[in-house]
Amino acid sequence: MDTLNRRNFLKHAVAAAAAPWAAASCGSSDTAAEESRPNIVLIMADDMGFSDIGCYGGEVDTPHLDALAANGLRFRQFYNGARCCPTRASLLTGLYAHQAGVGHMTGQYRKNGEIIASYAGDLSKHGVTIAEALGAAGYATLMSGKWHVTPSIEKEGDTPKQHNWPRRRGFDRFWGTILGAGSFYDPVTLASDNRHVEPDGEDFYYTTAIGDHAIRFIDESPDDKPFFLYMPFTSPHWPLHAPEEAVAKYKGRYKMGWDKLRETRRARMIEMGVIAADWPLTARDPAVPAWEDAPHKEWEARRMEVYAAQISIMDETIGRLANHLRERGQLDNTLIFFLADNGGCAEELANSWGDQLFFPKKTLDGARDVRHENDPSIMPGPEETYQSYGIPWANVSNTPFRLYKHFVHEGGIASPLIVHWPAKLKNPGRWTDSQGHLIDIMASCLHASGAEYPSEYNGNAITPLEGKSLLPDITEEAAIERDALYWEHEGNRAVRSGKWKLVSKWSAPEKNRWELYDLEADRTETNDLARERPERVAELAAKWQSWADKVGVVEWRSWDRPG
Repeated sequence: MDTLNRRNFLKHAVAAAAAPWAAASCGSSDTAAEESRPNIVLIMADDMGFSDIGCYGGEVDTPHLDALAANGLRFRQFYNGARCCPTRASLLTGLYAHQAGVGHMTGQYRKNGEIIASYAGDLSKHGVTIAEALGAAGYATLMSGKWHVTPSIEKEGDTPKQHNWPRRRGFDRFWGTILGAGSFYDPVTLASDNRHVEPDGEDFYYTTAIGDHAIRFIDESPDDKPFFLYMPFTSPHWPLHAPEEAVAKYKGRYKMGWDKLRETRRARMIEMGVIAADWPLTARDPAVPAWEDAPHKEWEARRMEVYAAQISIMDETIGRLANHLRERGQLDNTLIFFLADNGGCAEELANSWGDQLFFPKKTLDGARDVRHENDPSIMPGPEETYQSYGIPWANVSNTPFRLYKHFVHEGGIASPLIVHWPAKLKNPGRWTDSQGHLIDIMASCLHASGAEYPSEYNGNAITPLEGKSLLPDITEEAAIERDALYWEHEGNRAVRSGKWKLVSKWSAPEKNRWELYDLEADRTETNDLARERPERVAELAAKWQSWADKVGVVEWRSWDRPG
């Protein structure tokens, strides 16, 4: 065993030992488990960068995710949709976000007075969700967490306007939030099935409660049915909220600052085999000073301490779920996916944002005002604060890549993907270079469960599935072959075909100018080859345009208005 592989083996052996459920679940599965249909658990983090968790090179403590990785499969080249709700629409349906009706966000966009179907901001009736497909195949379908694929947030009862709430899109049970963001101590649009509810208990914390309800739903499911659980967290999306005891373990960890941290993460990622040593580290964001010149260092470090604590609490919640499945004798034959919805979020919160619904004015007890801004005189974490970690730390989260959430350069769309399935996974603990995308999760769930993808559902014609099953790689170590993958969000465009990626940033000085990268040699997108390879640019641009016409991409900001 060479030195690098031996280090990786030892690292993951330690990670597995740190998660008590892991050792008991590895390397054994009885014949009945191998022959039965698997349970499926789909877990998603919110606004978490590619390199934040330990098993992808981060310094954040994530022993339970590290254990899943050590006994599972990790993708180096898996992609999301660059933003919260387009990602969710694509993940749930196996279609590109525009085909699923959420080409931008959950506002309704119109042209000549008519709603644009691909930008309706509401999950399309011409797609089916994973829950609808698996429910039809006899699965119990459960959801605990963030929905964010409909503008409907009706506050009164069980109304027709809730047509795209989870219970109306195939889920037997639902507890969570309908909107995309909110306080971790008092999330707005918190609902149980089809009715709004209030947080329960003085110690309520949303991430932990998501796990509590997921476990309850599993326990209450019929014993004669496999289950599909969708568990999308809001962690570590802003606001920076975490109990002080969780933040305390990170005290001092980030005093080195963002420059040194990006360097140490990159070095660790190279040692672990996540990235290639000859890919340069991208430049620090030009809007960010060198750490040595940064004002308010204590506040800046505190922002990252709270962010890290949010991820750790999510990891602990995932560990509780995994341990519960082990205790039920179900972990070996449960197919678990873990991914992130987009890259780290560079949004800096200002007081002017505070008039939005998901910014509470008061704490849950009504006793304190909530301050909605990144004010260095206020340390984030408690309920009465409402802050984000901003550009400098998002730059760290996306190490070594360029840009952030919203954009389709690698920093916006590269996601960790961990797959854990002891009963079927071949050669656990390995990495794969198969290229994967959100559209592949539906296809993989169908393949694993034996469920069919319908051509018609509830009287509506269903758009053909876009994704490919990842199971050949998961169960046979066979590479996933594909022609191309595509993106468009807020005018930011990209296509990846093999090693080539064509990408443009809408707000660039040369608006919509294509950049071309060889991702085998330069996945950090530092050497633009567009002028050297015009024939490749033309070929990929034609591919992208053909896809854009097919799925209903509309030129950014060419519509009448969002509604």
